[in-house]
Amino acid sequence: MRALVAPSILSADFNNLGKDIEMINQSEADYIHFDVMDGVFVPNISFGIPVIEHVKKIAKKPLDVHLMIVDPDKFIEPFVNAGASIITVHYEACRHLHRTVQLIKSFGAKASVCLNPHTPVAVLEDIIGDLDMVLLMSVNPGFGGQKFIENTYRKVTQLRKMIDDANSDCKIEIDGGVNYETGKKLLDKGADVLVAGSFVFSAENPKEIISGLKSL
Repeated sequence: MRALVAPSILSADFNNLGKDIEMINQSEADYIHFDVMDGVFVPNISFGIPVIEHVKKIAKKPLDVHLMIVDPDKFIEPFVNAGASIITVHYEACRHLHRTVQLIKSFGAKASVCLNPHTPVAVLEDIIGDLDMVLLMSVNPGFGGQKFIENTYRKVTQLRKMIDDANSDCKIEIDGGVNYETGKKLLDKGADVLVAGSFVFSAENPKEIISGLKSL
């Protein structure tokens, strides 16, 4: 199966956001990835519901919304209403993770859980069958353009085994430091979805980069 690719608009040109979304529409990308940051759970603030609402009006790809926020439960319905097809919450931010996952599904979105670099994949063993996707952070969340954390490869291998043992259709998504080299290794270890920000948007031909990631 070819890789699924989710360009992250955190690295897009916000003076020309409509143009960048149209580029993604015309590309081979599978999702549009949003990193929503609150300045509390992560040391940065990005964007919220109004941006997603406006992008949804012109987007032709599903919106993959990553909530890097505290107390995500109270924002799940508003983000689904704004246009999110996939909602990712952080294991580290959820007091009652199973309840949060069921809440996401109750509003008709796919449920995904993110793990920070220091969090072992074993914490998801009892819930993996309920998840549509797991997002592994391969950098520390909060900023774009960081260096890839090598231990991610081992975590992908462990997570793939857990998913296969559970006979689950859960996908593995990776966010942080993705390029052709890391992307190929991640896919070989069992990853399914590659989030790419600066690697795509800093390129002279972003559509060509997306196509290259799809072909790894």
